[in-house]
Amino acid sequence: MLVEILLGVIQGIAEWLPISSSGHLALFQQYFHTGTPVIYDIMLHVATLIVIFIVFWDEILKMIKAVLRFDFSSDHGRLALFIIIGSIPTAIIGLLFQNMFLGLFTNVTAIGVALVINGIILSLTKHSRGSRKLTWVDSLIVGAAQGVAIIPGLSRSGLTISAGLFRGVERRTIAAFSFLLAVPAIIGAALLESRDLVVGSLNYSALAVSMLVSMVVGYFALKFLLKLVLNKKLYVFAYYCWIAGLLIIITQSI
Repeated sequence: MLVEILLGVIQGIAEWLPISSSGHLALFQQYFHTGTPVIYDIMLHVATLIVIFIVFWDEILKMIKAVLRFDFSSDHGRLALFIIIGSIPTAIIGLLFQNMFLGLFTNVTAIGVALVINGIILSLTKHSRGSRKLTWVDSLIVGAAQGVAIIPGLSRSGLTISAGLFRGVERRTIAAFSFLLAVPAIIGAALLESRDLVVGSLNYSALAVSMLVSMVVGYFALKFLLKLVLNKKLYVFAYYCWIAGLLIIITQSI
């Protein structure tokens, strides 16, 4: 049960804070040899998805209403369209490089290097100035960043928000877009992982606890990150990424 609780905590924190949930989960499994079934990864992604719906329920509902009315000229209609546009490069990158990316999940040194790179990207947001609305070009670029973030050690939230800030998009807008863009990505990833799923004998109570922990921790982590983005403090996570990444690289080279 302790392993499942720890997995839920790691997923809840690292999925939202820009420090790479995939990288931390891979490191946890490599160092502690947990060998958790694929179903845990899928269901933790489902827990992540639930958190997005809780936090952004109003925006999601307004987008659905706009789409049903075929109203793509309104703000929420345009947002829905941009999410579709942004999901295209994510899907292309994910499908083309899936096997290569999967091989990195067992390469601890590569995860350390990716964390250092992630820190460099985050540090560059310190002096970013965003004030304009999102465009379809921004959506494509942010979607491509999300696709690249499949690499363990690179943060999905970190890369997508950073990409938007580098493009000059207003902070609140790019933060909301980043998390809403995760919805189709998470659903797609869960469907891909479930193709080879073998449920077998599972401890369903432990799985439920892991999901609940991930949801509760993830809710507060997401709220915390949104506050930091608005306060121009996204770069502070760079220090953690550098320290963690360098420690991993050094310990693997000894």
